[in-house]
Amino acid sequence: MNNTLYYKAVQDFKRARRKAELQNLISRITGDNKKELLSYEEARKKLRAVESGKTELKEIPIDAIVGSVGRYTDFTRDFLPLKDISEQRWASVMEKAISLEGLPPIHVYKLGDAYFVLDGNHRVSVARQLGSKFVEAYVTEVTAPVPIDKNTDTNDLILKEEYARFLEKTNLKQIRPEAELILTCPGQYPILEEHIDVHRYYMGIEQKREIPYEEAVAHWYDHVYRPIVDTIRSQGILRYFPGRTETDLYIWLSKHHAELEYSLGWNISVETAAVDLAEQLSPVKQTERITSRIIDTLLPDAIEAGPPPGKWRAEIIKARKDDTLFRDLLVTISKEDKNWYTLTQAITIAKREKSNILGLHIVQENREENKDEQEALKEKFREICQSNGVQGNLRFEPGTIARQICERARFADIIISHLAHPPKPQPIAKLGSGFRTMILRCPRPILAIPSQVTEMKKPLLAYDGSPKSREALFISAYFAGKWRASLSVITIGKREKAEKIQASAKDYLARQKVKAEYIIRETPKPADGILETIDKNKHDIVLAGGYGASPLIETFLRSMVDQLLNQSSVPILLCR
Repeated sequence: MNNTLYYKAVQDFKRARRKAELQNLISRITGDNKKELLSYEEARKKLRAVESGKTELKEIPIDAIVGSVGRYTDFTRDFLPLKDISEQRWASVMEKAISLEGLPPIHVYKLGDAYFVLDGNHRVSVARQLGSKFVEAYVTEVTAPVPIDKNTDTNDLILKEEYARFLEKTNLKQIRPEAELILTCPGQYPILEEHIDVHRYYMGIEQKREIPYEEAVAHWYDHVYRPIVDTIRSQGILRYFPGRTETDLYIWLSKHHAELEYSLGWNISVETAAVDLAEQLSPVKQTERITSRIIDTLLPDAIEAGPPPGKWRAEIIKARKDDTLFRDLLVTISKEDKNWYTLTQAITIAKREKSNILGLHIVQENREENKDEQEALKEKFREICQSNGVQGNLRFEPGTIARQICERARFADIIISHLAHPPKPQPIAKLGSGFRTMILRCPRPILAIPSQVTEMKKPLLAYDGSPKSREALFISAYFAGKWRASLSVITIGKREKAEKIQASAKDYLARQKVKAEYIIRETPKPADGILETIDKNKHDIVLAGGYGASPLIETFLRSMVDQLLNQSSVPILLCR
């Protein structure tokens, strides 16, 4: 024994012990157990791990050693010694390490990307104190359905045990090898199991047979879990939850979706629930809501500008995974619409689009309508929907009609409303018009229904090249392409200028492989030209941009939109 080297090794041990005691003190104060070594046996059992029996000599990274077979209470996670009785052994190993003698390889188990020391704990401790990055080791591979790495701690093991149990029960890794359902909160895997059980139950009802469990697992993963995760990715919701996973959000979004459907009484799509959740969590959206409330207190509804043009289109394209544009229809139900024109028109769209109808009837605040009346209205609504093979639910809500419709519009793709009270030409009357407020403020296109229902097979697009008319062009192309409608495009103005305006529409429609008839009317009164064309060519719907000027200016000018709303005999789709 070299006394000088041994004495130095003892001093190194004492310094290492002091570091260990300091780490322990900090851990007790903070409650942090990340400095604890993991027990190999505990990890093996929790993770359902199996030893391969194959051993290979290689260099391994020291910082990936996370535990020990028998001495996990003798050292910290950094392999600082926790017991004074290790002094002689530790100093002896250190003496050999700094002499020419050197140290033999250690023996470890490799579980995932982490290592557990079977033999050589003191050698690892000494090597770490000497600043070594790698150590030679005989490595025995251990396989487990749930991998771990150098960052895994005692708390992580609880989660990984739950995940291993979940995988064992569902056999998901064999059914879908690419599946990675990682959760960060304990106790959530039973919720996933419950989702599978419920899905299996309804599969059995739909298919009228007993569904094997593994078949239900695969179907749930493919048709429930994956589509929701795809929606989470497309909406970018995960960025609001640092440190969380897509599976965490799957559970939270599923819960949010269920709560929305329960509170509203409507069938809400998962995509719509995801957009709503993203808007609630987005700092930008939160700022917009606060700003909107401030504006609400300062400005009348009728002179608010509402969302910018194109916002609806951007949102719907981002949210949709198929080519359906109008999946959810918000239909306002009015007592004045005694012939149910609005619902009937909505049904013509719902049949083509396989849409869900969200019925909304506004009742006056502080004056609850007769319950029997409400039930009768709800029953009639349900009866009309069912007889037409369309899914729909009617909700009653107190408040101001325009405000409530605009608030609930975020759950739909379009608003379909009875045109009982179009905006009057007088400025004061305009300021009090609820329909005008809807056009200005609602974040969705509005289909205004007069006392006539049409098949919407011969649309007329009023196109002036403005941003809002370009949104109408987008929907017109959809009608012509998806619905095979016979589209006409009208532009009002001097021919040379009108032809230049129409050129952009022609180019867009050509790129969409949509044919259209192009009409130019040289008249000083745009609305008159459009109305005459509707009557002459028997168009059954007109599409246009909403108010083009600022709300304040529109209030005091004669508006083409207002004239159409007052005089058109066919539905008018106003876009923003």
